[in-house]
This record gives sequence, structure tokens and C-alpha cells, in this order.
Amino acid sequence: MVPANAPAKKAAPAKKAAPVKKAAPVKKAAPVQKPVQKAAPVKKAAPVKKAAPVQKPVQKAASSKKAAPVKKAGEQAGSPGPYASDRRFLDEQREALLEERREYQTQADDLRAEAEALAMEREPGDVQFDEESGEGGTITVDRERDLALSAQALAAIEEIDAALATIDDLSYGSCEQCHQPIPKARLKALPYARLCVVCKSGGLHRR
Repeated sequence: MVPANAPAKKAAPAKKAAPVKKAAPVKKAAPVQKPVQKAAPVKKAAPVKKAAPVQKPVQKAASSKKAAPVKKAGEQAGSPGPYASDRRFLDEQREALLEERREYQTQADDLRAEAEALAMEREPGDVQFDEESGEGGTITVDRERDLALSAQALAAIEEIDAALATIDDLSYGSCEQCHQPIPKARLKALPYARLCVVCKSGGLHRR
């Protein structure tokens, strides 16, 4: 039994409560980062090609044709000549022209051959004689003469061919200068005459 006057025992000091540990701060969850998808770059529309302008072919203005010179009566191409209806006369003239053509052709060929033969006679290195001594000059003169005559024969053939063409288109016998009929007598003497006697005597060089 504890005496009444016994000093009261001090109460044992209350143990301090263990300090409450602060809860660890809750870490905020890292925000879920959604992968940002880059928008596909918008492709620029291909530039619309302009249609090439249709070029209309430029039509050149038709060059104004010169009006054909007015021809006198009997001068028109293909117009009948004074003897167009005389078939017998035209046939006779055709035969005469063809005969003369054959003669002139033979003459031209012979003269050309003769001129070439003369040229070959004088070979390179031959002594050239003067005109007084004779031979050298004579060969040269003969050759030039043959060539000139051959050229004349060929020119006559061209005239004959032109006359034959007028017989074919029935315009034969018309004077090229005055467009009057050439007399038959003149045509029979010279079948390829182009001018009448009056126009021929006026100083023109055509037959």
C-alpha cells in the first residue's frame, strides 16, 4: 500500500506520436502524347496546259492575175486559120514540110561531120600556115563555114517544126504580124513561112 504522502510518480511522458510521413507526392501521369500526324502536303494541282491555239492556215491572197492581153482576130490559141477547112491543102503542106525537114536534117549532120573531120586533120603540133601560104587558113575557113551552114540547117528545122504544130491545131497559114491569110503561092514556095509578103518586106527578119 502506497503511503498517502508519497510523492506522486510523475506520469511517464507520453511518447510523441511518430511523425506522420507525408505521402510521397503523387506523380502526375505524363500526358499521353498522341503522335501528331503531319498532314500530307497538299499537292499542287498540275498547271492546266492551255490548248495550243488552232492556227488557221493563212490563205495568201490570190495574186491578181494579169489580164491576158487582148489578141486580135485570128490570134487566139487554137482558133482556126484561113485554111482550116481545106484538109487537102494542109495534108500537102505537111508532106512538103516533112520532106524539107529530112533534107535539112541530113544537111546539118553531114556538115557537122565534115567540120569535125577538118578539125581532126589539124593535129596538135602541126605547123600553122598563114593566109598567104594557103593550107592552114583554108582548113580553118572551111570548118567555120561548115559549122555555120549546119547551124542554119538546124534553125530551119525549128521553123519547120513550128509550122507542123500550126497544121496540127488548124491555125496554119495566118500571118503572125497582121493576122491576114498568107497566100497559098507563098506557102507552097516556103511551107514554113510565118509572114505574108507585105509584112516580110517591112524589114522583119522572120520568114
